[in-house]
Amino acid sequence: MTEGPWLVVGLGNPGAQYAGNRHNVGAMVLDELARRTGAVLGSRGGMLSRRPKAAVAEARIGVLPGGVPGPRVVLAKPSTFMNVSGGPVSALAQYHDVPAERVVMVHDDLDIPFGDIKLKIGGGEGGHNGLRDTTKALGTKDYVRVRVGVGRPPGRMEAADYVLRDFTAAERKDLAWLVDAAADAVEMVVTEGLEKAQLKYHTKS
Repeated sequence: MTEGPWLVVGLGNPGAQYAGNRHNVGAMVLDELARRTGAVLGSRGGMLSRRPKAAVAEARIGVLPGGVPGPRVVLAKPSTFMNVSGGPVSALAQYHDVPAERVVMVHDDLDIPFGDIKLKIGGGEGGHNGLRDTTKALGTKDYVRVRVGVGRPPGRMEAADYVLRDFTAAERKDLAWLVDAAADAVEMVVTEGLEKAQLKYHTKS
């Protein structure tokens, strides 16, 4: 599990006005992983384009048996809007020579109740524009997804409106716990593998 780096991407929209949106929970998890590792996310231009397209940091994530620092990871938050996330993800994967199966996308998921976390590799995008663009850019669906549940919109509210609204006051009471748990899930994927992480996070206690 320690050969070569992983690419962990937290999806969201750039700008303070979107920071608390449900759609930005992936970016929140990425910030938590950066905090844990002491990594400082910085603009990465150059190899991507003349203008920065992602906030990036390199770190080691988790701890292996014997207290050995965990695998190398590239932590990234695209600075593009959600529906064009794929370009920065693909460019980073190519630059760091990360195969698709070691790309971990952290994102909101309407089909999962708020507070739940699910993990998978491959499959559909469930109408998520960030994933759809990532699949197109990578040329494959076979990357890891850490799916953070935000629940379905109430009543007849459109899904697009729902995910672009901030978490409710009631949800915010548990949001820090949810972000922390999702960060734990990412660490477990990287250090112990997807199957072990699925067994833990797909099983209700």
